[in-house]
Amino acid sequence: MTVYHRPIPIPHGRHVLAGGWARFSQVEILERGRPPRISDDIPPDVLERLTAPRPGIAELTLDNPRVMGIVNATPDSFSDGGRYDPAAHGQQLIHDGADLLDIGGESTRPGAAEVPVAEEIGRIAPAIRALAPHAPISVDTRKAAVAQAALAAGAAMVNDVSGFDFDPALAAVVADAQVPVCLMHAQGLPATMQDDPRYDDVLLDVYDALEARIRRAEAAGIPRARIVVDPGIGFGKTQAHNLAILRRISLYHGLGCAILLGVSRKRFIGTIGGAEDPADRSPGTLAITLAAIVQGVQLHRVHDVRGLVQGLRLWQAVNDNEKAER
Repeated sequence: MTVYHRPIPIPHGRHVLAGGWARFSQVEILERGRPPRISDDIPPDVLERLTAPRPGIAELTLDNPRVMGIVNATPDSFSDGGRYDPAAHGQQLIHDGADLLDIGGESTRPGAAEVPVAEEIGRIAPAIRALAPHAPISVDTRKAAVAQAALAAGAAMVNDVSGFDFDPALAAVVADAQVPVCLMHAQGLPATMQDDPRYDDVLLDVYDALEARIRRAEAAGIPRARIVVDPGIGFGKTQAHNLAILRRISLYHGLGCAILLGVSRKRFIGTIGGAEDPADRSPGTLAITLAAIVQGVQLHRVHDVRGLVQGLRLWQAVNDNEKAER
């Protein structure tokens, strides 16, 4: 039976988590069909994987949390589709403090339909060309041909919400370009993924699925050092599934990759927080993001960069003061 080790972050832990800001001394041992238990005994290979510093992504070090600004070059995204010029909006996000931008031309909201390749390229290529000189660009696409065009336009990273499930040819594009890739977990396609998602144990099922995606990427010639993982909050998951993952998201450090989290303005935040309009969900997004930062999550994909950066600076100031007082 597989044994999973989740580092339990505490302020003054003995070990540094993933070479970042969080620390831990103990792990929570998780096994299917058994209650969790806490242990000080961490196998050497597990400890090495949990503590090894994560390599930088697109020239960004990961020893501090990084903010990925969302640029939707789409007319139908759930939060802000069609409301701005993508290039101008990207410039504003950089001004607001985004470390990198994620530019996408196909909505993957629940119920979204697939966009033809040529149309998707036409939406994103001008924005990438305009913004690449000013910040690292990630292209949010599931398609090999779109990724090739985006990389040619100046993108430095690929963010595939299907984790190479949608277009297996995308793995070769990433490997040949020697760029980092984010592999996300999703159950089903956007058009149907929220119909009735089910798991045996969502936390562990997603871990196993991400591990399988990493191995597939490595087999295609992509080293683990260039792989980021995303548990896919809201992609084929209920509110209960989302919360189960977020409560123990530090488990995914055991995969040996940087972690990206995309919770910005999602429906469960509105449901719990009482915000029907996605634009009103920034406070809830900040709360979830800071909870994940405490667990060492490195990359945070958000719409409201300015609000997130403000909250992050205050969180860092409090923690810096705590260090100074010791």
